[in-house]
Amino acid sequence: MVKKETASVNKLKKELEESKVKLALLNKKSTHSIKTKPKKKEVGKKTEVKKLETKKTEASKLEARKIEAKKKEAKKKADAKKKAEVKKKTEAKKKEAKKKAEAKKKEAKKKADAKKKAEAKKKEAKKKEEAKKKEAKKKEEAKKKEEEAKKKEEEAKKTYEELLEEQLTEEEITGFQIDKTDMDRLSNKVCEIVAGYETEGLFQSELWKKLKLSSRDGSRLALKLERMGMISREKILENGRWTYKLIIKRTPVSTSSLEGAPCLICPVEAQCSIDGEISPKTCQYIQDWVHIESKHSK
Repeated sequence: MVKKETASVNKLKKELEESKVKLALLNKKSTHSIKTKPKKKEVGKKTEVKKLETKKTEASKLEARKIEAKKKEAKKKADAKKKAEVKKKTEAKKKEAKKKAEAKKKEAKKKADAKKKAEAKKKEAKKKEEAKKKEAKKKEEAKKKEEEAKKKEEEAKKTYEELLEEQLTEEEITGFQIDKTDMDRLSNKVCEIVAGYETEGLFQSELWKKLKLSSRDGSRLALKLERMGMISREKILENGRWTYKLIIKRTPVSTSSLEGAPCLICPVEAQCSIDGEISPKTCQYIQDWVHIESKHSK
């Protein structure tokens, strides 16, 4: 539309220029023409001028239309540009919003993954801690079992007397008594029997059989005699069992030998003294008695 109007305007301009040239030629000719023809020439001149003005008016209108068309075209372009910019801004905003949404989504996912990892790590740490506790508990139980086994083993190694000794106080050991039994006489008898085996000693189980004592009473009696310094106990492994051999340390005085002492029936006992004429140092009765007792002991 604008191109067509521009072409029309250009055409009119061209025609207007040509009319101006023709008019100038007419004016020039009119100055040299015969005076008898002024009216005819004048009329032609006016007609040309009128045509020229008409063409000018049309050219002006076309120019105005051209300007108007340019304005419309410019406005149309401006509107189109504005719409394009608005569209561009809208799309940019949409892209930005989408980008932000995606970034937010990524951030949320990242946080969720981090949280998940933290929880997994926490679970793993808890699992390790539990495993560690279980391992520690297992080790503790194993150690406890080992200690118990060791304790049982040690207890198995212990003799009945050792266990009994752990249970009894010193007073219960040294003050041991058997009902309706002369303990001094029994102790002397035990020492006499053990002394008969000299340094070889005697298994206590054999001794208790000879004396018809229970293991408990015999063991307590052995502990008592050991405390008194009469015997010693030697721990020995016999037939896969721990037991004791009793060995004499100090032989007790025999009451039977005292009964045969000459001093008890000596007729001159009243005159006997260490530094007197009659003295145990020079007494023939005592010498004979010691000689006889030594033979019996052999």
